[in-house]
Amino acid sequence: MGNCWFRGSSYGHKISSNAKADSQKNSDPSVKTEEKEGSQKLPSNPEEVEDLRGDTATNHLIAFTFDELKIITGNFRLDYILGEGGFGSVYKGFINQDLREGLQPLQVAVKVHDADNNSSQGHREWLAEVIFLGQLSHPNLVKLIGYCCEDEHRVLIYEFMPRGSVESNLFSIDEKLYGRAVVLLPLPWSIRMKIALGAAKGLAFLHEAEKPVIFRDFKTSNILLDQLKVSIEIDTDLIKLVEIGRGQLDQSDYNAKLSDFGLAKDGPVGDKSHVSTRIIGTYGYAAPEYIMTGHLTAMSDVYSFGVVLLELLTGRKSLDKSRPTRKQTLTDWAAPLLTQKKKVLEIVDQRLGGDYPEKSVQKTAMLAHHCLNRNPKARPLMRDIVDSLEPLLIEAELSVTGVVYQFSYI
Repeated sequence: MGNCWFRGSSYGHKISSNAKADSQKNSDPSVKTEEKEGSQKLPSNPEEVEDLRGDTATNHLIAFTFDELKIITGNFRLDYILGEGGFGSVYKGFINQDLREGLQPLQVAVKVHDADNNSSQGHREWLAEVIFLGQLSHPNLVKLIGYCCEDEHRVLIYEFMPRGSVESNLFSIDEKLYGRAVVLLPLPWSIRMKIALGAAKGLAFLHEAEKPVIFRDFKTSNILLDQLKVSIEIDTDLIKLVEIGRGQLDQSDYNAKLSDFGLAKDGPVGDKSHVSTRIIGTYGYAAPEYIMTGHLTAMSDVYSFGVVLLELLTGRKSLDKSRPTRKQTLTDWAAPLLTQKKKVLEIVDQRLGGDYPEKSVQKTAMLAHHCLNRNPKARPLMRDIVDSLEPLLIEAELSVTGVVYQFSYI
């Protein structure tokens, strides 16, 4: 295996230059604050990735060779691509004992970092995922199976999440089923609440860990979902997917798991109130105080959670430039309406057709309002958010007697 020394310097991502700040001094959100923590060394960061094999916290991870990854992905077949991003591509794959003795049959997702992006920053983000997901385990965190660090190759192998991201399920209307294009109806309110609760539990776990972790890039594209188990009836004109009756729904159905820990950061320790870092994140989700100062706290994640909760509530993206200017940024448009009970019902995703418990929706809106408070100290803890969402999920499930998903061919 090739040598994988890390000789990186401090790094930073720019938040989109159209981000807004409240002060003229920091009106350019692409201005990066200076690092105040010196080396920025990651927790238990080994001098070489090879040392991960001897790290008791991460030695359960499988170190794959690049040749093995070619087998897993069918030599990185184009039709195996699950998604693409600035980092590179994600492929579906399969591992079993034919690949290596002792491996259990398992469908996986293989995240390949582009060689062109293999800067010290890219390597550092890759390494952060290996370390954080190698040390942390929770039902609401995606499971890291292994990694590959060979020559210029930086690859991560995860458990496969069949339903993809919350982003694709919430905002996309086109899907493929048995090779045919179909149109999806919107996620029902009860599923949205289950997603919110699962994601909240994942963040609460990170914040309450023995060594707290700040996720830093919480958004719908970084929340992945297990597959809904359905019975299927197919006729010539319509595919009907009928949900197994409420109460019989498998607990893994639409289970939300946090993914992409490349920007995660150790939380403040001791008497420190925050971590000072360069501004990294996604416009529309990043907390305003973080954009202005570079001060990162667990409350930064809470703000981002509030944005996602608002997306689940309204069915709108955090940033949508196709809309009129005053409605492009979701928080600018919707946040002022969250405390007005009648107004809230007007901004709920119209695709739901009113199929939701109104009081629960209003409570959800108030919870989002608290998460989006401009004062980070006034925002609730993720544990308190979990406690608030649990009864809202029960109310949502009680309001549903059964859900029929109809897909029309296009």
